[in-house]
Amino acid sequence: MNSEIRRTLEAVQKGQLSVDDALIRIKAEPFEDIGYAKVDLHRKIRQGAAEVIYGSGKTPEQISGIIDVMKRNGQETILITRLSREKADEVSARHPLTYYEEARIGMTGELPVPDGIGKVVVSTGGTSDIPVAEEAALTAQALGNEVIRLYDVGVAGLHRLLAHKEEIMSASVIIAIAGMEGALASVIGGLADCPVIAVPTSVGYGASFHGLSALLSMLNSCASGVSVVNIDNGFGAGYLASMINHMTSK
Repeated sequence: MNSEIRRTLEAVQKGQLSVDDALIRIKAEPFEDIGYAKVDLHRKIRQGAAEVIYGSGKTPEQISGIIDVMKRNGQETILITRLSREKADEVSARHPLTYYEEARIGMTGELPVPDGIGKVVVSTGGTSDIPVAEEAALTAQALGNEVIRLYDVGVAGLHRLLAHKEEIMSASVIIAIAGMEGALASVIGGLADCPVIAVPTSVGYGASFHGLSALLSMLNSCASGVSVVNIDNGFGAGYLASMINHMTSK
């Protein structure tokens, strides 16, 4: 059952919330139309995580307007991805936020206390992959996960990865981020007993075709248990990792 609905029903059971208030919370307007956006207010109820704002292509005014709606409807921690420093400065004048420049993420509110069933490991082949990795890591943290970062552990120096066998073996989910030939995901997939989410990055020389080479390598991985998201999609990987790390018996 969706965790947000479960918490609502548990609050009713404990006498912390009336039946009428619970009905209002569940039956509230599913979205709010503000002209340039239809803000999804039921996403947290349906999926366990509130809507995330994609900052690229939106004006600071539009981003601020969406934040207004989300805050008015009780959302405390709001994530804005692919946000430039210039837009972040303008938005923060109206809604104070923390800006993570390397990840290009803005966040209002505080990071929640982790409530996932285990740990999410975020690993990179090289230092150049860290911006995508930070997008994944911060997304996972914002969704209530404990994150371990293992950066620059690519196959060009395999001993660097093997020095972290304990973290790899104890993880609930591993995100493997790499450009070039994208081999990191296959190596980790052959070591770990948990799901591995592979993220190809656009890092590499000309024949890497801006990440296409890594994408195809990861899709063709011979290691079982490896799934692949789109090129540079750190957010998608962090979100999926959080869903896996919050799975309970249905």
